Amino acid sequence: MGLTDRIIRLLVAVVFVVLYLMKVVTGAWGIAMLIIALMFVVTSIVSVCPLYYPFGIKTNNCCKKKE
Repeated sequence: MGLTDRIIRLLVAVVFVVLYLMKVVTGAWGIAMLIIALMFVVTSIVSVCPLYYPFGIKTNNCCKKKE
């Protein structure tokens, strides 16, 4: 996972948590957003997104071929 991808995930996680804490989103949707925020934080820290593997998505620049 590339640096840009990790930063975007962390920013989205912060937005989700703030929306929940400000009670903009509540109930089941709020809980779902918190769970997604937690997943975004964890995947950003470990730099791996398990959903990328089946689709062959790579967001880091280290694996590109140089010609």
